[in-house]
Amino acid sequence: MTRVRRVSRRLHRDFSFFFAGVILIYAISGIALNHKDTFNSNYEISRRTFAVEGAMPPRSGVTEEWVKSALLRPVGEEDAYTKHYFPKDGTVKVFLKGGSSVVADLGTGQAEYEAFKRRPFFSAVSRLHYNPGRWWTLFSDIFGGALILITITGFTMMNGRKGFLGRGGVELLAGLLFPLTFLFFFS
Repeated sequence: MTRVRRVSRRLHRDFSFFFAGVILIYAISGIALNHKDTFNSNYEISRRTFAVEGAMPPRSGVTEEWVKSALLRPVGEEDAYTKHYFPKDGTVKVFLKGGSSVVADLGTGQAEYEAFKRRPFFSAVSRLHYNPGRWWTLFSDIFGGALILITITGFTMMNGRKGFLGRGGVELLAGLLFPLTFLFFFS
């Protein structure tokens, strides 16, 4: 084994282990973000309809106290009230802490509760894709350089038929052609 291959093997192994966690986090959050049209990685959103109990007041009778008791207590959110308003005649919308809301039809007494619950893991790791700060930019640049080093050391670890000038080179070329084909012909 030549000195270059021995050094490459050590660098490849050490950098791969050190950055494996970041690679996994980027891969998982990347998959989630690829499907953002069908999967919200930040929030789990649920809706529930219910009938408001009791008589519905006129618009002037819709006070914070009435909203808390009639609209928020049935869904267990009376302590999350922030404000309410009337988007159109006969409809009241209540905003809650955390982004949830309740919309009620004052004529029919039908209400819909829309709850937003933060996804702790996915929302945190997805945030990394949006470059949350200066230190993360620096780390991401170091990580990008490390990925280049891991790739180059991977080229030099094997020689002969399985190495860069054999099967490895063909696989590298296929790996380059695949994204380039999508970039130039399908985007």
